[in-house]
Amino acid sequence: VPKPMSVEEAFETLDAAEDIAREPWHGKRDRALFALLYGCGLRIGEAISLNRRDVAGLERIVVTGKGNKQRVVPMLKMVGRELENYLAACPYDTGPDGPLFVGARGNRLNPALAQRTMRGVRAVLGLTETATPHALRHSFATHLLSGGGDLRTIQELLGHASLGTTQRYTEVDQARLLDGVVRD
Repeated sequence: VPKPMSVEEAFETLDAAEDIAREPWHGKRDRALFALLYGCGLRIGEAISLNRRDVAGLERIVVTGKGNKQRVVPMLKMVGRELENYLAACPYDTGPDGPLFVGARGNRLNPALAQRTMRGVRAVLGLTETATPHALRHSFATHLLSGGGDLRTIQELLGHASLGTTQRYTEVDQARLLDGVVRD
C-alpha cells in the first residue's frame, strides 16, 4: 500500500501537474484528474474510464469499480471547478458518451501518461517514489479518517468489498485510535 501524502503535498501536486504540462489544456486535464483521485478517492483506472455523462451536474460521480460494481461518490465543489476548467479548455467535445479525460489526439487518456506526469511532479517537488496517482487515493482515505470520518463510509466511498482493505488504506495516529477505544 502506498504511503499517504500530506495535505500540502497533495495540493502542491495539483499545482505542479498543471505547471509542468506542455499545453495549457493538458495541465488543466492533469490537475482535474489528480483532483478526482485525491478529492473523491478514485482509482486511476476508474477516473480514466469515466465518460462525460458520469460527472453530469458536477455534484456526484457514478463510478464503475472492480468487479464491475457501481457506486456513487459525492463530488467536492473544488473537484467540480477543476473539471469545469478542464472541460472549458479541452479542444475535444467527445459528447456525453465519450471519454471525460482525453489525450492529445482526443482519444481516451492512457494511464501511463498520468503515471509519467506524476513522475514529473515528483521530480519538481522532490517527493519520494511513493508519491503516485494511487497515493492520492490513499491520502483521501487517510485524511478523511484522521479528520473524523467513519471507516464504513470511507469503505463505501472507496468501493472496497472488505473493511479490512479499507483499514490497510488508512494511516491514523495511534493516539487518536486509542482515544476512540478508551471512550467506547
